[in-house]
Amino acid sequence: MAWKYLYWEDVEEGQELPTVTMNITCTTVIAGAIASRDFTPVHHDRDFVQKAGLKDILLNNATICGFVGKYLTDWTGPEGELKEISFRISTPCFPGDTMTKTGKVVKKYTGGDQHLVDVEYEFAVPQGRNCGGTGTIALPTRGH
Repeated sequence: MAWKYLYWEDVEEGQELPTVTMNITCTTVIAGAIASRDFTPVHHDRDFVQKAGLKDILLNNATICGFVGKYLTDWTGPEGELKEISFRISTPCFPGDTMTKTGKVVKKYTGGDQHLVDVEYEFAVPQGRNCGGTGTIALPTRGH
């Protein structure tokens, strides 16, 4: 498999990141909870959540944060280095939802010897905004 590399010189402020969609399944929700050692019943027990008045089990924060990191590094390629991620959860994500991931470069700059970009991103589900936030990523340059 050939890797795609994104270089700092090729990025512009205002540039849109690719829109990516992901179908969320029960397996996605439960596997993410297990992988992050989150055994809270809202992430695996449908009877529990429905008795509590929720529609279904829901994606946990650690899994969503992992999806954020993957979305950003899939865009940059293997040389992009995540320096910082922030996110705020809004609307739950349930099995059967399609998550739509979008983003935009809001700043391009140097810091010390690093070539950085700040990105704002948003993940949406049919019910509304699932999460959004910012990420700072160091990118390689063509000369290095």
